[in-house]
Amino acid sequence: MQSGWLCYTGPVFVHQFDRSLIDTSPSSLPPVLAGPILRRLEPGRLVLWLVGSAPLELTLVLAPRGGTQQRLTLDAERCRVLRIGVHAYIHLIDVTLDEPLPQDTVIDYDVLLGDAGVAQWAPHLVHQGASMPNLVLKSRADNLLYGSCRKPHHPSRDGLARADALLAPHINRADERPAMLIMCGDQVYVDDVAGPMLAAVHALIHRLGLYAECLEGATVEDSEALFAHPDNYYRREKLLPAFKSNDDLRDKFFGGSEKPIFTTANAHNHLVTLAEVMAMYLLVWSPLPWKVVQDAPPPRLDAKCTQRWERESAAMQGFCEDLPQAARLLAHVQTMMIFDDHDVTDDWNLSAKWEKTAYEHPFSRRIVGNALVAYMVFQAWGNRPDVFSTALDDLDALLAAPDAKGRLAPQPQDALIRQLAVFNDWDYVLRTQPAIIVLDTRTRRWRNRRTPSHPSGLMDWESLVELQQELLDESAAVIVSAAPMFGVKLIEVVQRIATFAGFALTVDAENWMAHRGAANSMLNIFRHSRTPGNYVVLSGDVHYSSAYDVEVRDSDHPPHLWQITSSGFKNEFPPRLLDWLDRGNRWLFSPRSPLNWLTRRRDLAINPRLPDQRRHGERVWNGAGVGQVWLDTQGRPLRIVQHNADGRLSTEFLPSEQAEAAKGEVDAVEQTSV
Repeated sequence: MQSGWLCYTGPVFVHQFDRSLIDTSPSSLPPVLAGPILRRLEPGRLVLWLVGSAPLELTLVLAPRGGTQQRLTLDAERCRVLRIGVHAYIHLIDVTLDEPLPQDTVIDYDVLLGDAGVAQWAPHLVHQGASMPNLVLKSRADNLLYGSCRKPHHPSRDGLARADALLAPHINRADERPAMLIMCGDQVYVDDVAGPMLAAVHALIHRLGLYAECLEGATVEDSEALFAHPDNYYRREKLLPAFKSNDDLRDKFFGGSEKPIFTTANAHNHLVTLAEVMAMYLLVWSPLPWKVVQDAPPPRLDAKCTQRWERESAAMQGFCEDLPQAARLLAHVQTMMIFDDHDVTDDWNLSAKWEKTAYEHPFSRRIVGNALVAYMVFQAWGNRPDVFSTALDDLDALLAAPDAKGRLAPQPQDALIRQLAVFNDWDYVLRTQPAIIVLDTRTRRWRNRRTPSHPSGLMDWESLVELQQELLDESAAVIVSAAPMFGVKLIEVVQRIATFAGFALTVDAENWMAHRGAANSMLNIFRHSRTPGNYVVLSGDVHYSSAYDVEVRDSDHPPHLWQITSSGFKNEFPPRLLDWLDRGNRWLFSPRSPLNWLTRRRDLAINPRLPDQRRHGERVWNGAGVGQVWLDTQGRPLRIVQHNADGRLSTEFLPSEQAEAAKGEVDAVEQTSV
């Protein structure tokens, strides 16, 4: 998909673009800007999400193959509409069915605008040979797609487009369809934004009339002043007042803390306003908003920023090309989501000190709060619609009363942010077979009161007790934890050393084992006599993929766990660095190593599964894509696969013995062929 300025590389000199050149007439807008996205689906209840350029009169058509067609008018009881701008309306569709839909059957569906269906107003969402999208309600959650970390300007291809390509040959076969796609965090990068993406965000805000807002604690008074400021692109850290007390804040939100060991974050284009975050979501979920802004002029930049723009534009071009396929996947597969830090800001709630620094300043509190408000309506609502009624009422009231300049009232906006800051229902449970329990590892943390700068535990004692209650008497469970519970030991050791040296932020020191209280509580839950015997833990976050078989010792009936990580959809670990870390981990922590014996987790037996395409003994796999796991009737993995976004053969993680046997067979074949 081409954009008039996306790959612009001409010489430019200042930091603004002329918005008067953008067509703002409503007649040139498509009726639907994004969606439909299939969210939580059950035989008796369907939750869908879409955004229109006007409030839409919609009809939902459900046509199970071999069954009776249903036509449902999406009236106010079934579809709540939130006006987020002059020409932007979120449609939250929540339909309760009198007659449950059949399971394990292909169900064609359509969303009609008058007589026009999806094939007319969004033909990119319909597979070749089909007249409308379809869905499948699986009776068992035994085939799961999963992953995390979708950064638009990373040069890799999009794992969601790869998943769509895998789905296409099986679109009419219910038995081959995945039960759902689980997004484990970092669906958007609010804190790491390419210049071309930021320019598209601003053009879309202007084109759709997304609401402005007042800003307290910054050098600009409102969002319009922010967008017109010379430091709007690549220099947003300068927007904080130049007081010494703001140094920590500037580093955390805009400095892009230098992280030479594991990642490099570039937060100089960190999104600030609610409109910016909402526009970002529209641009990452759908190709249609890109068409709306394709004639927008590029911003004017100095020579240094222009070079960066050119690099980012090349990566963004691939993202836009893959976007129609990614959107088609979301229209065909139930999609569940949970946040990680980049959905809000890097290292969000890492430590008690981080929280104190961020939440005591009005500008940073607004930045975090805006991202959380947008997360609620663009992601969280679809996971668990019933718990957001009060917050949605307050958001609706806020959006309904902009001032004469189109700005939201600051007091109600801050009140909504305070409400979400203490909200405790971001996590959720799907009572499937096996049960799927999605953890909130960001907002209910076990804070280190003695040393506030040290990382907090990913869940506090109260939330861990609630998790245990959800697990009681289940025979098996899939747990979704954004951060892996079990990972590469060398990385964890380096993080621990850096934490004691006072550099927790530098190395992203967030792992379950970093906080003894949270780690021990989780292990005790696994040991409980009434919790499941088999656990699959799905994770993302780390920008590489891996699988570990784990047995918890010191129990009459030792539970078995499988830690499975897929990261990212569109992100990767620096290849040379990961290679050295993987090699170092194998050398330093081999079974015969004294260092391994000294650091050994004596209550755990952990065995890595090996990628079948390894060349030099790798235990982890580096490559953007999407993970897939198939489970047996007892909730144990039958196959664990990472589908590579670049088109390479899919990588399967095999138990060590099976992997060595398979490698020997391949070597023998290669020697014979020579």
